[in-house]
Amino acid sequence: MTSKLENVNVESQEILITPDKLKQDIPLTVKATETVISGRETINNILDRKDHRLFVVIGPCSIHDIDAAKEYAHKLKALADKVKDTIYLVMRVYFEKPRTTVGWKGLINDPHLNDSFEIEEGLHIGRQLLVDINEIGLPTATEALDPISPQYLQDTIAWSAIGARTTESQTHREMSSGLSVAIGFKNGTDGGLDVAINALKSVSHPHSFLGINREGQVSVVRTKGNPYGHVVLRGGGGKPNYDSVNVALCEQALEKSGLSKNIMIDCSHANSNKDPALQTLVMHDVTNQILEGNKSIVGLMVESNLNWGNQSIPKDLSELKYGVSVTDACIDWEATEKAINEMHEKLKDVLPKR
Repeated sequence: MTSKLENVNVESQEILITPDKLKQDIPLTVKATETVISGRETINNILDRKDHRLFVVIGPCSIHDIDAAKEYAHKLKALADKVKDTIYLVMRVYFEKPRTTVGWKGLINDPHLNDSFEIEEGLHIGRQLLVDINEIGLPTATEALDPISPQYLQDTIAWSAIGARTTESQTHREMSSGLSVAIGFKNGTDGGLDVAINALKSVSHPHSFLGINREGQVSVVRTKGNPYGHVVLRGGGGKPNYDSVNVALCEQALEKSGLSKNIMIDCSHANSNKDPALQTLVMHDVTNQILEGNKSIVGLMVESNLNWGNQSIPKDLSELKYGVSVTDACIDWEATEKAINEMHEKLKDVLPKR
């Protein structure tokens, strides 16, 4: 009789490797551990105003090609070393993609881009890449989308985001209250601030909820609350919100709610009307706001890849263009390097006095 009551729409279930076993298979090296710890401390210090620098989360919209991701990481590390007195670069390493309807859900969910959904293999591939990037001294950032995956990967991460679709989710607010990193909550897809403000209030408080432990056992997770939540302005409702007026309105909303006036600007999504060419204009505008006295903008997000634009995933995967996004369109490396260097040159003497 139970077959008529349970798992009616479930085709199959398979036991997944435990978080503890994955970490044993792919342990953090000493150097990678130092990078994670240093990255977290630096971002927290920026949010606490103990470090004058901006932190910039920059990299591919999503990772689908490990070789291209590693090449990008090495280029970004060289740039990070060059601008480190003013800008703290963190590589965007996104493995999970929320979909409005259906589509490729990211490297962990479908690492072979062919609907084979080899999730355990995706976890191994993703963790190894994160360890490798941290090993070269480059901190990493990701979106915390699936509430289970942080147990597998979060020890390799310096900063996390909660996307516009999930900022309103109680599950993600509870999960974020226990994460060991600073976490940015994006405003809603309609551009409104209320869901992000409410999320920031929620994440700072303790929560108790169902999750898994390192051994993969279902557990009651009790958290302390995360003091390093902050808002990410990404535009919405067909309008941008990175300009000085919207930033000022966000400052007022944060102050009214008794929250720290820490604002991050997402240069992509609705702020660029999903046109990668506009991302560098957003960076330029934010730079000017800081030059004109803004004190609340502490970070930026930029979608950048080796090559410009994006592409659909072809049936014949050999036709994939190297270093080109398969999700949102990105600026290329040349534009990335130019924009970051320009920000560095304009802000290097201003930020220490801010």
